[in-house]
Amino acid sequence: MEAPIQLPATTDRVALYSALAPQMRELLADEHDPIAAMANFCAALHQAFGWHWVGFYRVMGAELVLGPFQGPVACSRIGHGKGVCGAAWAEERILIVPDVEKFPGHIACSPLSRSEIVVPIRDRDGHIAAVLDIDSTRPDDFSEVDGHALGRLCAQLEPLFG
Repeated sequence: MEAPIQLPATTDRVALYSALAPQMRELLADEHDPIAAMANFCAALHQAFGWHWVGFYRVMGAELVLGPFQGPVACSRIGHGKGVCGAAWAEERILIVPDVEKFPGHIACSPLSRSEIVVPIRDRDGHIAAVLDIDSTRPDDFSEVDGHALGRLCAQLEPLFG
């Protein structure tokens, strides 16, 4: 896919994700390298929604290690169960945080982040291999709509993790 992401002029997230899904499939269709796929995945989401930070942390032993991302400089390593990313990894579920300042143990990589969503990604054996982390400068910017849609988009990456 060489053209930029094309989305309808709406703020309706269901419509935006519906328009983005086939474009994301096309973008990832012939990619077999997880790092390259994650890089373009981040770029597409960042372009589509303009969130403050969109990126991946990869499971490397007992910590999450920074992977491809779009946005300002980020924390390089996060421990299991630490912060929102580490909690999503430990709990093996999507976490939506409306106000990061109220999340116990939140790791503030950027003072501009106000809300956050983290989506775990499994490998072929069903283990968490990475997490998608998205930060917004707006409080309460994420909902179950985002969780569901991002979970479906992230499932496209799962076959790349052996």
